[in-house]
Parts: sequence; C-alpha cells; structure tokens
Amino acid sequence: MDNKGYKSGFVAIVGRPNVGKSTLMNYIVGQKVAIMSDKPQTTRNKIRAVYTSEEGQIIFLDTPGVHKPKSKLGNYMNRMVENALREVDVVLFLVDASEKLGPGDEYIIEKLKEVKTPVYLVINKIDKVHPEELLPFIDQYKELYAFEEIVPVSALQGNNVNRLMEQLLSKLPEGPQYYPEDQITDHPERFVVAELIREKILHLTREEVPHSIAVVIEQMKPREDNEHLIDIYATIYTERPTQKGILVGKQGSMMKEIGMRAREDIERLLGTKVYLNLWIKVKKDWRNQENMFKNFGFYDEE
Repeated sequence: MDNKGYKSGFVAIVGRPNVGKSTLMNYIVGQKVAIMSDKPQTTRNKIRAVYTSEEGQIIFLDTPGVHKPKSKLGNYMNRMVENALREVDVVLFLVDASEKLGPGDEYIIEKLKEVKTPVYLVINKIDKVHPEELLPFIDQYKELYAFEEIVPVSALQGNNVNRLMEQLLSKLPEGPQYYPEDQITDHPERFVVAELIREKILHLTREEVPHSIAVVIEQMKPREDNEHLIDIYATIYTERPTQKGILVGKQGSMMKEIGMRAREDIERLLGTKVYLNLWIKVKKDWRNQENMFKNFGFYDEE
C-alpha cells in the first residue's frame, strides 16, 4: 500500500455526561463499540474506535463524561480525560445544542486552555433545536475559547457528520495505517461483551443501580462439542444487597430480561450463538477501592 498522502491520527471526544459522545463514535464507525444510555457517565474507560477510509485512518478516544466526582472511581475517570487531551492530534469538544452552556462546559473549557491541541467545537443534537437558535448558542462558546472549527451535527441522525470527518482528515498529518481496515476497535472482545451486558442493565434498572455495577467476564470460550456455540460466564458486581435484589427481579425476571437482551447483541457482535450465564455478587463500596475497580477492568494509561 502506497501511504503517500495518507492521513492518520488520534482524536479525543470530550464533553459533559450525556451529550452524545458514544452515539457519535458509534455512528462514525458504523457499529456499536461504546454503550449508549440516557443515564450520565455511561462511559468509564477510554473506548478506542477506528475509522478507516481511502484517505486515512482516525483513532477515536471516547472519554468518560467530565463531572463532579463523588467517588475515587469518579476522580479516576476525570484523570483519564485529562490524560487523553495530552495524547491526541485533535480534540472534539461535544456539546448539546438543546442544553444551555453551564458550569460543566466552562470547567472543560478551562482544561482545554491548558493544552496546545487544536479543539473543534462539535454541537450535537441540532435536530432538537430551531436553526435560528444556533447562532447565539455558538457565540456564547466563541467568547470563551478560540476553536479551530465549529461543526453542528446530529450524531443520532448522521446530519453533517461526513463534513466533520472531511475536516478532521484534512487537518491530520500524513501517517501510517495503524490498524487493519476491517478493525473498528482495539478493545478485546471480552471488554465489549462486558460493556454490552452493562448497557442492558443501565437500560432496565432504576437510578439507584446503574453506577454501582461492574461486569467482569470470567470465562469466554467455544464449547468443546460445538464450535458454533460460545459459553460466556459473567459476574455482575454491585454494592448493596438491595441492588442485587433489583437486578434479580421477581422470580428472576429482571436477570432473564438482561440476559436475553445482552445475548442478542453479543451474538450479533460475535456472529455465532452464545450461552450466557450471569451471576451477581455484592462488593460493598467497590467504587472507592482502587484495587477493586482496576480488577474490574478500569484502566488508566499514564
């Protein structure tokens, strides 16, 4: 492959919780690599997604939403965002067109002023507002920071996302193709499977449960007598017995629903039939025990 003129680079997506970072990244690569939920702080790790075209390759880092931390895990997530800002070629600062500029956005802008990386303001959810509302919205942000580009998009509908990609590729340096063209993430399958299970829990459970859960894949391998069936054993950790009760549900109904929905997505991901076995364990206050959440797969690259 002749790489002359081929562009490549790393792009971080940052923003307040629930502005659509994962939705944008999934739309760009055409497949779910980051879980989506209407509950904030859904993303906990830096999810890498890979976009490849004839012109170049972009590796996206979907970072946790910047928020006021309430636990050691929250501090850890914010630190991951700050590290991501230092290791990329471009930063996309994603904001919600239907939400007013708030203290969380101003906090992120102050962090952006500390880095030399070019920053794009990407205004998401433009399908939710009237076009005339966009100009005063943009002016508020322009007063606070000199953005390299300002691009309004709808990550859900795909509006203007192609223009964003063209602009990114035009600004990135010439470089190698880091990943094979058919690879869309550098996370192992076990990680993505665990995230798909966690997504179903976020969708199905009440507010008191979501941020108290972690999912660990204990075992994942083809069945010895049937290579077209993969056995997956996963443990769902939560912090309180009452949360375990919610996850189990009446006569196991919630656990059955979580397992059924997760299995459907996992089978699409792996392209084969899956036997999914879910267990629930209580680990009190695990979000404030750094050794625990690192064991659960949260990592930080210094």
